[in-house]
Amino acid sequence: MPERTESESRKLLRRLRDTLAERGAGQERLDRITHLIADSIQSDVCSIYLFRDSDTLELCATEGLKAESVHQTRLKLGEGLVGRVAKTAAPINTGDAPSERGFRYMPETGEEKYSSFLGVPIQRLGETLGVLVVQSKHSRKFSDDEVYALEVVAMVLAEMTELGAFIGEGEALAALHQHAVVFRGATGQEGAAEGRVWLHEPRVVITNPVADDPKAEHARLHAAVDQLRISVDDLLATTSGADKEQMQVLEAYRMFANSRGWMRRMEEDIARGLSAEAAVEKEQSLTRARMGQVPDPYLRERLHDLDDLSNRLLRILTGQGSETGAEMPDNPVLVARNIGPGELLAYGRKLKGVVLEEGSVGSHAAIVARALAIPLVIHAARITTEALNGDSILVDGDQGIVHLRPEETISSAFRDKIAMQAKAQERYAGLRDQPATAKCGTTVSLHMNAGLMADLPSLEGSGAEGVGLFRTELQFLIRNKVPRRGELAALYARVLDAANGRRVVFRTLDIGSDKVLPYMKRQDEPNPALGWRAIRVGLDKPGVMTMQLQALIRAANGRPLAVMFPFVAQYEEFVAARDHLLRQIERERELGHVLPEKLEIGAMLETPSLAFAPRKFFELADFVSIGGNDLKQFFFAADRENELVRRRYDTLNVSFLRFIEQIVARCAETDTPLSFCGEDAGRPVEALCLAAMGLRMLSMRPASVGPVKHLIRRVNLVEARKVIEAAEEAGEQSVRPAMMNWLAGGAGQG
Repeated sequence: MPERTESESRKLLRRLRDTLAERGAGQERLDRITHLIADSIQSDVCSIYLFRDSDTLELCATEGLKAESVHQTRLKLGEGLVGRVAKTAAPINTGDAPSERGFRYMPETGEEKYSSFLGVPIQRLGETLGVLVVQSKHSRKFSDDEVYALEVVAMVLAEMTELGAFIGEGEALAALHQHAVVFRGATGQEGAAEGRVWLHEPRVVITNPVADDPKAEHARLHAAVDQLRISVDDLLATTSGADKEQMQVLEAYRMFANSRGWMRRMEEDIARGLSAEAAVEKEQSLTRARMGQVPDPYLRERLHDLDDLSNRLLRILTGQGSETGAEMPDNPVLVARNIGPGELLAYGRKLKGVVLEEGSVGSHAAIVARALAIPLVIHAARITTEALNGDSILVDGDQGIVHLRPEETISSAFRDKIAMQAKAQERYAGLRDQPATAKCGTTVSLHMNAGLMADLPSLEGSGAEGVGLFRTELQFLIRNKVPRRGELAALYARVLDAANGRRVVFRTLDIGSDKVLPYMKRQDEPNPALGWRAIRVGLDKPGVMTMQLQALIRAANGRPLAVMFPFVAQYEEFVAARDHLLRQIERERELGHVLPEKLEIGAMLETPSLAFAPRKFFELADFVSIGGNDLKQFFFAADRENELVRRRYDTLNVSFLRFIEQIVARCAETDTPLSFCGEDAGRPVEALCLAAMGLRMLSMRPASVGPVKHLIRRVNLVEARKVIEAAEEAGEQSVRPAMMNWLAGGAGQG
């Protein structure tokens, strides 16, 4: 067969472009494409397989196999040569397919004994969406130019697949992104919101993958790269005061922007028929593929730099993204693959909600979303592909569900839900100045969690009696270098001023696990949640802890100060941390600074081991706070970042409540004040059960204070305790059903 010329390759791409532009339903497009490719490559068969789910490929179109096998023939990932291409994301080109490892004959397709096989992955930016296959009866390996042509066609197919060109009965691409779609993710932060989509980093849509004029495309590419290099030089100039390590990273960034190899590869792609945008994305896809294969974290980070440069270059070429000047809607719901804490804080409280494709319940974004009281849904797969700026969107953070472009009936029901929640909040506002006193006469002290100055106004409005947990790590996470002692002292002083005499418990820096400082070298740990984190980092690297403790002492300026050390696992750790704080008190005394009027030193009980610490620990600690989120995951050995297991274990499990009761008893022996911090403290039924087990102080997000107070005031905790004990005696695993039945029966309303 004659060697294919570049002009013929470009001709194939032009024919593909024209085919995609024709009107017709999705299946018609696929059928026309397979016919076009088979004719152009002069192969007996051309087939397109797309993923039906994460593990199953489905034959979606074919030229040369039985038409009735379309949408009926399926392969598992790794099954047959097609499955191997999908699993490895690498082409297979062979002149003797039956002798290849893993070959599978599929008689249901009417497949003959085709000797030649070429399969290339249909992938975009590292994500494999399917496989494009050509086959011939006579034995031959397809030429490099034919492989290249198929890879480019596969890239265009991937782009069109993500845009939805092959689904439904739409007449043209312009008709896409108009239907209602429901995304089922996971709860990152509870709450409900209605608004309009604001894409944090809008996906660059390439609508012109094929170009007729290579010279014009070369000129466009060079102009865009020149603009990119100027922007990188400006970035370096504005960060000239950065530390040496940061400057090295930025210099590497500039090196990539000036890479001749990167430029040469894109120019070659343009010469073979691609537009400038498609050439950039082709190289970006190769970079993404390499990122997944490189074990070295430093090299992975450098490849990430190249990936980021490609995104910048694509935005310059297409005019998409922030450069378009699009205005944020009045009621924005942020939609993104993922987002850092600093970026989310920059948006602030103007956001109505946040929806992420990635993220986790303990991620920086989730922490900030809780601090800002913004509904957050995570793991909303592929929403950035479907959503467009300005689309109507409903966020149900309670259920982890997102409605994009919802029908009016759905919107109406959702608005009713929001209105009911608002009415309930009005009712709770009337309880603001009332104590959380149960019908049995027991009073539970309700406090709020905070981490930002923006949280403090809620202290007055929520009815919280104080701040049971002020997270100090956010001020470290949102900066690109360690904050200065004076900056922290000023911030902590403003927190105490805003509290207006109410008690504030400052938790010292809780980093590690899912919270990694951007300027701190990440430790490569097999299980970070059980690794070098929180107090362990503070004791091993005391410099930052010393600076933070000094800032807290100076912020108090004669006022009471409560300091809590996180993730204390054994008595000796608490002793060491406490001694460290007392040394700083003595140092401040020697310097002539004003000392706190009263000093409380406490610990967070987040590991089961601390519940069994020697009695001396409970005697020495001025207070103990149960960190419910971590304690529960360690108690049940269930990673709270793992969606497969985290919902399996109930806080109201009888064994967990009995463990809480043991902690209450140990603290009671030494009159050590005990509180419970965490998401469960803010859920009314869970809060009721914790109070029934003996806890007299709960700390939660501000919006939860009202609902928790409302429920506690209408029940008898002694009776609630009897319900728990009866469920245990009956052999129930969880007391939740019994408690819900008791409450539904009008408990405490008489």
